[in-house]
Amino acid sequence: MELYFLRHGLAGQHGDPKYKDDSLRPLTAEGVEKMHRESLGMKALDLKFDCILSSPYLRARQTAETVAKIYNIKKEDIHLTENLLEPACAKELLAEIRRRFPKKEHFLLVGHEPHLTELISSFLESGKELMIDLKKGGLCSLSLHEPWDDPDAVLNWLLTPSQLTCMGQAG
Repeated sequence: MELYFLRHGLAGQHGDPKYKDDSLRPLTAEGVEKMHRESLGMKALDLKFDCILSSPYLRARQTAETVAKIYNIKKEDIHLTENLLEPACAKELLAEIRRRFPKKEHFLLVGHEPHLTELISSFLESGKELMIDLKKGGLCSLSLHEPWDDPDAVLNWLLTPSQLTCMGQAG
C-alpha cells in the first residue's frame, strides 16, 4: 500500500478574526495557485491515487479538490475523514482505509501539521515524533507492507512544495 501525505496549501492566517471557526479557514488565492503548480508536479512524477482522503477542514478540502482537478477526479470522489484530524491515530486511519477501500492501494491523505508528522512517525514505528519539516503543500511517500494490523512502513521520500513545482515545470 502506498500512502502519500500532503499538507494543505497556504491558508488564511491562524487566529484571523474573520475565521472564528478554524475549520472554515480557506486557502489563499496564492495558496490555490501554488497548489495547482505542485499538483502538476505530482502528475509529472506519474503518481497514481486510487483514492483521496481529506480532513474535513475547508483548507484541506480545497487542497484535495485542487489535486483532484489536475487528476480528473470528481469532487464527490474525495472522502472526508475525521481520522486526518487530531487526536486520531495511525491505527484508526489504517483501519478506516482497509474497511472502506479494501481493493485500493494508492492513497492521497490531505491534512494538517503537526498531525501528519505524528501519523508518519507512527507508521514508521518511531518511539517519538520524527523531526520532519512537512511544509504547506509538501508531500511525503510511505510504503506499507502486510500485515495491516501491524504495518511495516518504509519512508520513500519527502518533497518540498518548491521541488514539486520544479517537477511540474520540467514535466
